[in-house]
Amino acid sequence: MGNRRRSRELAMQALFQIDMTQDHSREAVESFCKHFRVPKNAKPFFLRLVEGVKEFKHEIDPLIKSFSENWKISRMSRADRNIMRVAVYELLYCDDIPPKVSINEAIDIGKKFGTEDSGAFINGILDSIRISLEKENRLRSKSGQ
Repeated sequence: MGNRRRSRELAMQALFQIDMTQDHSREAVESFCKHFRVPKNAKPFFLRLVEGVKEFKHEIDPLIKSFSENWKISRMSRADRNIMRVAVYELLYCDDIPPKVSINEAIDIGKKFGTEDSGAFINGILDSIRISLEKENRLRSKSGQ
């Protein structure tokens, strides 16, 4: 498994823990790193994702909600919503990552950690967000995207 995939999986798990405990502190993230042995080479991207989602959650969650028909964020599984939070953060703020990579990674992680329907659920919402952002010219244009 690549470093970025590992970072994304660990970020989803840390955000899942934050969701459960409502402890958003830096200490909670550092404790997570110690207990789940975040590899040194995966830690910088992991921290970028976790801190980014925490910082921009007020933008990320309404965007997810607006593209999830009949689903409140609070009703989504914690795994699915945190996977999507990471991917939406990447779509909005990680210019170095092609949008389709962010979406495909989220789908794969959803299949691993979610239900049998998670991959399709995540794909539908994230692809709709990607299309909307492209129309708004908020999404960077990368390699023919």
